Amino acid sequence: MERASVKCALDAIDSANRADPNMETMVDELLPREYVYSLHMTRWLHELEPAPSERMQIACRAQHIERWKMPRSNYPEGRKSYYEWRQACGRMHGRRAAEIMAGCGYADSECERVEVILTKRELRKDADTQLLEDVACMVFLEKYFAQFYADNAEYEREKWLRIVRRTWGKMSPRAHERALALSSQLPEHLQLLMQEALANPA
Repeated sequence: MERASVKCALDAIDSANRADPNMETMVDELLPREYVYSLHMTRWLHELEPAPSERMQIACRAQHIERWKMPRSNYPEGRKSYYEWRQACGRMHGRRAAEIMAGCGYADSECERVEVILTKRELRKDADTQLLEDVACMVFLEKYFAQFYADNAEYEREKWLRIVRRTWGKMSPRAHERALALSSQLPEHLQLLMQEALANPA
């Protein structure tokens, strides 16, 4: 078998995500949504970790691989079902990333490692898993928070405060520092929401 290649794995993930039928604009170009998301993940990975490992490059690129195949609508409404959906997505993303890595020559141990990272079972205990979560949170805050807020404007203020606090609680001190710097670029109403949530963390 040929030597393991990170380029092989990233190209295969990109090919999978380019099949997303849902589209999103990136720099005035309409592209498949999960492909766009994966590029944001890669950019923020390199922002937070200047020399990331191959496994982290693959895990971040595969964070949402083929997520459209497991839509949220497949699960009932409610917070419990939401978390069940998220966990199922993580397992699916982990399996797909591991399959791709195996096809690109990676050892079973590396494939299994990335699969564990993507399921986030070791969040707060494992440095790689924490880095993945930090990257995902930064992408959410920068690219998707404003639209998520607009799409759910009916939420009560207290629910929004809980969402911000939960997101903050999943991040490391390093990501907190970058998120605070990023917050100044958010719309004013989101800046005020973050300030209120973090001033009263209870």
